[in-house]
Formats: sequence, structure tokens, C-alpha cells
Amino acid sequence: MQHFPIAMYHYRRRMTREVGFGPISLGGYRPIRVESMTTTHTMDTKASVEQCRRLYEAGCEIIRLTVPTEKDAGNLRFIRDQLRRDGITTPLVADIHFSQKAALKAVEFVENVRINPGNYANTRKFSNEDYSDEAFRVEYEKVREEFVPLIAKAKEYGVSMRIGTNHGSLSDRIVSRYGNTPDGMVEAALEFARICEDEGYHDILFSMKSSNVRVMIQAYRLLVVKADTELRHAYPLHLGVTEAGDGDEGRIKSAMGIGALLEEGLGDTIRVSLTEDPVNEVPVGFALVKKYNDYWKVKGEKAHVPVNELIEPKSVQSSFAMPPFDPFSYRRRRTRVIAAGPDNIGGENLPIVETTAGKHAESGETLLEELRSRLAFGSPDAVVRSEHVTVPVSSPGEVETLGTILDELGEYRNRIGAAVQDLALAGGLLDIVDRVRVDIKEGEMIEKNLFDSLHDRGALIEFCFVHENASVNVPAEVLTKIASKLKDRGMQRVLFSVDSSAAVYAYRYLVGNFNDAGLDYPLVIRYRARNMGRLETLIACAIQCGTLFCDGIGDMLGLETDFPGSEEAGLAFNILQAARVRMSKTEFISCPGCGRTYFDLEKTAAVIKSRMSHLKGLKIGIMGCIVNGPGEMADADFGYVGSGKGGVSLYVGKACVESNIPEKDAVEKLVELIKSHGRWVDPPQ
Repeated sequence: MQHFPIAMYHYRRRMTREVGFGPISLGGYRPIRVESMTTTHTMDTKASVEQCRRLYEAGCEIIRLTVPTEKDAGNLRFIRDQLRRDGITTPLVADIHFSQKAALKAVEFVENVRINPGNYANTRKFSNEDYSDEAFRVEYEKVREEFVPLIAKAKEYGVSMRIGTNHGSLSDRIVSRYGNTPDGMVEAALEFARICEDEGYHDILFSMKSSNVRVMIQAYRLLVVKADTELRHAYPLHLGVTEAGDGDEGRIKSAMGIGALLEEGLGDTIRVSLTEDPVNEVPVGFALVKKYNDYWKVKGEKAHVPVNELIEPKSVQSSFAMPPFDPFSYRRRRTRVIAAGPDNIGGENLPIVETTAGKHAESGETLLEELRSRLAFGSPDAVVRSEHVTVPVSSPGEVETLGTILDELGEYRNRIGAAVQDLALAGGLLDIVDRVRVDIKEGEMIEKNLFDSLHDRGALIEFCFVHENASVNVPAEVLTKIASKLKDRGMQRVLFSVDSSAAVYAYRYLVGNFNDAGLDYPLVIRYRARNMGRLETLIACAIQCGTLFCDGIGDMLGLETDFPGSEEAGLAFNILQAARVRMSKTEFISCPGCGRTYFDLEKTAAVIKSRMSHLKGLKIGIMGCIVNGPGEMADADFGYVGSGKGGVSLYVGKACVESNIPEKDAVEKLVELIKSHGRWVDPPQ
């Protein structure tokens, strides 16, 4: 029996070494911390202190400042001293990329130093150079030689260190051997961790950041598997999706990547990276960790699992068995293809977006107007719409009323389904709709004659287990029995779903059972987020649905929220896009900015989005500086990257094609560049 040392089926937090950050610590039994980063220039003491104060007042528990030069590092003393005089004891982190001198100086004035193993002591980038074993060893020894003095000084000053890998800035040496992959990200971090352990330094933590949510999730999982087996301690993790962007998209993307890992018991500190005022990141961070910190408050030490139990369980624990999908690379679950109105569900078809009407059929004209609105009846193609809508039906009279309403929808009627809890209503509905969802609960019986009736009529039916108080494995057992019976009867047009607040765990159980039984029916990922605030709704839907699509699970997405219909559909499309399973609009890979940025990143990002948000499927990177810019450009089609005061460079993929364009001309030059590559279309009028 193989085991995966990450909790996949119920929440148990990974027990890590406790690491100090001045007056606080993280890891161990400590709560998951929330941090942010200043966007001011570190040489501007007044502005930096003021922004740190605002972050402190927002509740931020750890504050990071960029340190590009030794001079910036020296100025950290004045920032720190002023904050401490003001009674602000929040731990400070120095963010280091290239400069050894800056790192050695900064460590004197902060509680933690972050280094990027792709940049620290690695100066060549994107040379496509092949490294012989000897050349690989020689450069590694050079890195070690430059890194050891920083370790010694961190030990001397009692400062902890984050080894922070970025997908976009791996060294040429690592890329030559491992590729620009999660494997490369993990090996880059482990190299530095091994050196730390060789020097007797253990106050370290890791991060594995990427603008691609799937890559980020895979890298952290792989790191835990390798590090917890190889290293002497289980070190804490800092979680974050870099270049997440702004607005709903940035919050959804961050929640999906960070939340997927928090659900698996990983993570000791987080940062939500938004192209906005950094103060806006803090409430999003606390909303993300609340569920898991509250669980710890209730369960205490029982919420944690020591690493040795995860790697070598004393008994077979299903929660730590290998998951029913590849955790280290993306592969969509194989399913049969089923026609649903004008669309096909399953197979290689793009996931479909469905919403549920808030009105019952008895409301007549009110329901008709709602359906027209959700389907964007008669609107331009650019308008966000539900592709399918389900109407709840609870009485025979509503069946008749729904039939009349459908006649008014004309060609749109084949996008309407019905949901029933009373199985006796299903038969009548099949005379007027092509798709019926049957909600069932534990202990309810499905009569044999219903199966036979459905089979005879070739209906498309969805069996949805409404999971309330049952264990997360119950839906899998019930639905697998139903699916097996339908398979024996030769029924092809069947979907399955679970209505559960613990959707991630419940669907994983279901897929495992379906895999074991050889069942390939498509799955509708359903999630109900009612009576929540707006931010909490975005977070819950992103985690509970987006995680599954990142795992390759799901063929249709159905949300039920308190949002208006078009906004609810927009949320669903944003989730699918963040999971990289369906690109319905332009993808903006936008960094939050820092002291290395010399233009108004938030304003510029807004201008670029307003000009280019209609370019469906195109990925555009907007970076404040060169540190991660070219690397993250590997995941973008085109890039807009700051190159110092007043200058911008443009990229196609990782290649810089125009350097140091005046900022005032850069957006138009980007439009021209996109046009020259045949990727521009005029926006709809």
C-alpha cells in the first residue's frame, strides 16, 4: 500500500519545526500567520515606515521589504528603529535576490531574510547553456561558497531564513538538468537547505511560488514529499501565488492555490499577492486562514500529525493513501462524453458552467425573467452568461408551469434542467426537459422502476448526494452503488455530483471509488455558498471547486451563491480560468510591485486591462521589474516589464524584443507588438 504524506481526505495539519521571527514564531502548534510586503522604495524611510504602520494597523503579522542593494540594506536600520520607537514590534523580513552584500548587511536589522535560490549567487539567466556534470558541480560549489557566510551571520544574529523559490527565476544550472518545472523548483530549494543543515543551521522555511496555480500546488506537494524524507526536520512552509493580479481574479487565484494546500494540512504562513495597495492583502489573508486556525483552536494538538506518522503510518490510513489523481502533474480524469442540449460534457470537452435559479417554477413570469437574465437572452456573445440553468421543482403544479415557461425560451429551452428532491416528480419532468437532477440523501432508496423508466427514455439524469452530517466517504459509497447499477443496465447518459461543504474531500473519495469500480461517468462539481460575505464566498468557491479542477476532477461547474446570476457565472468562469482548464478571457499575470518598481503598477495594470481584456485566451504579464519578469514571461504570451526609472521593456515569451521604451509610449507599443504577431482582435462595439 503506497502512502502520500499529505492529508487528502480530511484535514490534519502537517507538524513542522517551530521557527522564530523575533517576538513571534511560526510552524509547530502556532497559528498560520498572515504577512504582506511594502511597495515603497526602501531608501524612502518616511514612506516605508508609514506603509509598515498601515500594515500593522490592518493586523499584518510579518512585513517584508525589498532590499536590492547594500545601501537599501543599511537603511533598514532607520526603518526598524522608527517602528520600534512607535511601539510596532511586527517582525521585518529583508527580501534578497542577487546581492550577497545586501543580504549580509540586511541580516543585522531584521528578524528574517528571504533569499531566492534561483538568483542568489546565480547571475546568468536564460542562456540555454548545457552543463556537464563537472560544470554543474563547479557552479554549485561557487553558490555554496557565497551562501555559507550568510548562514554564519544569520546564526550569529539569531535571524531565520526563508528559502523562496520562484518558478520564473530558476538558475540556468537547475533548468539545464530539471527544466523549468516543479522538480527544478524543489531541487533549487533543497540545495540551499542541505547547505544550511551541513552548517548546523535549522531556522529555515520554504516557499514554492508561481503565477500558475497548478504548478504552485504541485511544487509544494513535491517539496513536502522530498524534504520530509531527506532533511532532518519538517520545516515550515510560506504559501503564496505570485503575480496573482487584482480584483476578484487576484483573490480567486490566490485563494485557490493557497487554499488547496491549506486543505491538505500544508502551510504555516501565507501572503496574498495583489496588484493593489498591500494593505488590501491582509484581510484576504486572514479570511483564508480563519477556517484552519479556528479548527486548531478547537482541536488543539489533535489537529496536527507528526511527519514520521505521515511518511510511515503505524496503520493504513486512507487519508494518507495515494490520491486518485497524479498530485505532481496535471492529467484530467478520463470520462465518457455525454450530450447535454447543445453541449457535450466529459471527455476532452471544456467544463461547462451552470447555475441554479433562485426562483421556483411556481413564480411564473418572475422565473422566466430570471432565466432570460442568467442565459443573457439575446445579449452579445461578450456578455457573461450561464451556459445551463437548473430550476428547482417541488410539486406537480410546478412541472406544468415550467413547461409553459420553456415554450417562451425558444432555442434556449435545451439549456434548462430541473432539480427535484421528490423522486416521483422526475418522470413528469422528463416530458418537458432533457436533464433532471435528483437530490438524494443517506438512507433514501432509489426504486428499481425509476432506473428502468430512465433507461427506456434515454434521459440525462444527475444523481446528486446532498451531504450534510454524514462522513465524507458516504457520498462515494452511495453514488458508486447507484452508478454500478446503472452501468449494469447499460445506461450511458448519467452524471454524478455531491452537494457538500467539504467538496474537496468528498469528491476525492468519490473519484477513488469510481476508479476502483471502473466507472467513467462525468462529474458535476457543485458547491453551495449561501449566507456568506462577498470575500468569503469567493474564497470558499475557489478552494472547494478550484482545487478539484486543478486535480483534474470535474466536467461541469455548478455554483449556488447569493450573487446575481451574471456575477455567479462570472465567478465560475474565473475559477475555471485560474485552474487553467478553461480560458474564457485575457489572463493577466500581474505582480504586486515592490521597491524595485519605478512606475505606478496598479494604474498601469488597470490601463492595460481596459485595453486588452477582450483578447480571449491571451496571457499578458505585467511586471514591476526584472527580478521575476523574464521567468514569469515563460508562462505569458507577452510581457510588460519595468526596466528602471521611466523605462519599460517588452517581451514575447522569455525573449526581450524592445528595451527601455519610455513609459508614456509602452502601452501603445505593447498593442503594436500583439498586432504584429497576429494576436490582436478589435474589441466588440
